Amino acid sequence: MWVLKSLRAEAFLVLGAVAFAFNGVISKVVLDSGLSAWRLTQVRCTGAFAILLVYVLLRNRQSLRTNRAELPWLAAYGVIGFAAVQVGYFIAIARMPISIALIIEFTAPIWIVVYIRYVQKKHVRSMMWVALALGFSGLLLVGQVWRGLTLNGVGIIAAFVDAFALAAYFLLGEKLVAVRSTSTLIVWGLGFASLTWAILLPVWSFPVHFLTQNINLQGTFKNYSLPGWVLILWIILMGTILPYILLLTGLKQLSASTSSVIGMLEPVVAGGFAWWWLGEILTTTQLIGGAVVIAGIILADRVRRQVH
Repeated sequence: MWVLKSLRAEAFLVLGAVAFAFNGVISKVVLDSGLSAWRLTQVRCTGAFAILLVYVLLRNRQSLRTNRAELPWLAAYGVIGFAAVQVGYFIAIARMPISIALIIEFTAPIWIVVYIRYVQKKHVRSMMWVALALGFSGLLLVGQVWRGLTLNGVGIIAAFVDAFALAAYFLLGEKLVAVRSTSTLIVWGLGFASLTWAILLPVWSFPVHFLTQNINLQGTFKNYSLPGWVLILWIILMGTILPYILLLTGLKQLSASTSSVIGMLEPVVAGGFAWWWLGEILTTTQLIGGAVVIAGIILADRVRRQVH
């Protein structure tokens, strides 16, 4: 029974990574059409929050109840796990190559294991460090960091803030999902993130005209266009609500460290989608890097199974 639950949790995490990766391609199409990354993040968080809030209120409004002791943790989860992750990423990619920003972001599993070992003082099997090294090495190959490395001080700081925030997202999620349903946890998280964005970017100044603008789908689908609101709705439903539910459902059964290592699949799968849709070229080195990342994930999963 435990093995079946474990496999089910792993499947949820893999599907979540795939959904996030595909959403990256859709988001790129939207960003190339003129909507700023800041506004896209705002409408993504706020739209997902509104839809999930209505769903939870209709289904079980009592589940949203909280107490003073839990509220600060929920606020931290929303501000750090949702808002800070995206802010750090966007600042980083504005000042340095995307591949470098992604690699720094996906050092999150390393910081999680470091936190478990040296802050919580828990034992970490040596093979888990090997798994992390494999995963990180694979990401270096996927990103091909040796091809024109331009670093910016602010960009590096932002990328590491992004990585630490992502690590906190997994750790806080592991703590909170044990006592809350995935839907209510996401509602609270997105709620605090939406509040943060509303303060930084007033809703009334949102470029509403973008919603009715025809957006060219580029690449493989360059002969087709869709209204902006259709792509935004996809980003909200299939690129935000669905993958977050999948991720937190998987996190109920697996540890934060294992879940974050599986999350390393995202940039690898995103590269595949970018090749298929946008015509971005995948080199042999990048394909090898993807295989190395997958090897690291399999090793991490084997270590976890040995512990149980």
